[in-house]
Amino acid sequence: ECVGTWKDATYEMRDLYRRSSIVPLDYPEPVAEDWRDLIAIVEHKVKPERLSQKDPGAKDKWWQFIRPRSELHLAITDLERVLVINCGATPHAAFAFLLARMVFAHTLAVFPLDTYSAFCALQARPHEIWARFFGSTLEERLRYTPSDCFVTFPFLVGWETDPALEAAGKAYYEYRAALMVRNDEGLTKTYNRFHDPYEDDPEIVKLRELHDAMDRAVLDSYGWTKVPTDCEFLLDYEIDEETWGKKKKPYRYRWPNEVRNDVLARLLELNAERAAEEARAGKTSAKRPRKSRKKATDSSALARPSLL
Repeated sequence: ECVGTWKDATYEMRDLYRRSSIVPLDYPEPVAEDWRDLIAIVEHKVKPERLSQKDPGAKDKWWQFIRPRSELHLAITDLERVLVINCGATPHAAFAFLLARMVFAHTLAVFPLDTYSAFCALQARPHEIWARFFGSTLEERLRYTPSDCFVTFPFLVGWETDPALEAAGKAYYEYRAALMVRNDEGLTKTYNRFHDPYEDDPEIVKLRELHDAMDRAVLDSYGWTKVPTDCEFLLDYEIDEETWGKKKKPYRYRWPNEVRNDVLARLLELNAERAAEEARAGKTSAKRPRKSRKKATDSSALARPSLL
């Protein structure tokens, strides 16, 4: 409960006020209630639903996000942009940069990465093959789960700043961004055309070539220079031709199965080698200790909701 005044509070008490997001009336910095019209909207539309929840934090700080993800904001505080991917069910594994100061939807995985080389390593087909093998699915659509797809992936040392990956990733990303602007189309429509065997627009063909170049750069960084990068329009999964009807067939511009299986086997072998090296070095993964939930206190009628 917020009691006393800011003027008379000790340094420790002021720090406690800030971290609790409930500050005295004489707090000198801007707070949420300084924008009464906006707070009135939140109070009308959000507060009733928040008060009905069992989570005491949701009730006590009804004007704030329930889970603000302070660890995320700390990790990206010095970055201008971050790399994200939709974790919802999607037919395409598409990474993109967003401004670091945005409020991110809960359906996004946010990575504290801002280089084109990082984008290249994640957008290229080796990582997509890994993600589609280990990630979950909804129907036939990918659900990118970072704990299964990103954390386990055997990246090479220095992959976030590799010059070859940086050049290939920059060329692809900037061309894709300009293409979407020219066509007034988002990622989904762009990749629907990318994987359409009947799409022969020169700009889409160029995008496919730039994607192949990213794949080549990534494979070469692993030393797998003899792995071919030629793609074909192949069905993503088996269908019953008789019952499929007139629906659009699930074609994907991808590597043949033998190449995909070869690259996946190489990645699995590399992952096993990494695990063995960590075991020999005694770097076992420790379980995270459970955090005890602190009992929330009721806010005083005189307390002011803080922006923090």
